[in-house]
Amino acid sequence: MGFGCNAAGVTGCRIIDSPRERLIAILTNNFVPCNGRFPTLIAILSMFFVCNFGILQSITAAGLLTLIILTGIFMTLLMSFLLSKTLLKGIPSSFTLELPPYRRPQVRKVLVRSIFDRTLFVLRRAVVVAAPAGIIIWALANVMVGDQSLLTIFSDFLDPFARLMGLDGVILLAFIIGMPANEIVVPIIIMSYMNSNSIFELNDLDTLKNLLVDNGWDWITAVCVMLFSLMHWPCATTILTIRKETQSLKWTAAAFIIPTVCGIFICIGFNFIFTVVL
Repeated sequence: MGFGCNAAGVTGCRIIDSPRERLIAILTNNFVPCNGRFPTLIAILSMFFVCNFGILQSITAAGLLTLIILTGIFMTLLMSFLLSKTLLKGIPSSFTLELPPYRRPQVRKVLVRSIFDRTLFVLRRAVVVAAPAGIIIWALANVMVGDQSLLTIFSDFLDPFARLMGLDGVILLAFIIGMPANEIVVPIIIMSYMNSNSIFELNDLDTLKNLLVDNGWDWITAVCVMLFSLMHWPCATTILTIRKETQSLKWTAAAFIIPTVCGIFICIGFNFIFTVVL
């Protein structure tokens, strides 16, 4: 379920009987890309790594996207193993599958319960965080200090650390501001590079690639952006859902810190290897 929405995936962890294993599943759910991150991953793959030769284009894109998904699954399994040996030690529970009596599906009841138990539950939290986020993004882009916007000042401040990760200050700030929804990360990057006062998208990938390349992107930057998109803090809706499901600020903070630390160190390592060592 996390591939569709990490918040829904966290809610779906309720079916796990063991509290320890349910918590492990909640903490590692964010390592798989959700629908909000797929457009970013696919766009970057298409611009920087896919050849434009008919059927090879589709095969290459599918293969690379599958590799990214497998990387997320590998990190999920790895972190689940490490958590089970460190912070969440315990005896693994047994898995018993009991087949209930077969009954005719009650389609209406299934649809109604799915809408109220999951869809509206997640959408309500999305609305709660989306409105304040829009105000913050507008203020950062339009409030000027001297001849610079707050967006430029903050991105310049983050730039030295972001360079260590193979990114730049604009990209890192876009991930931070895009916490309410992963879908707005790329539009924020475009807005910053073009010095615009509002969010918008470029539908033409060639135009978008030229904009990114003109602002210093290369294949290493593209890979680091994909890695950090795959492994960074959960979106605000997912964080609120984790807080409700765990009833613990400590485990909510852990769900934020674990993927973020993994993403930072993996990006730094990848950038160091391919820019310094090689």
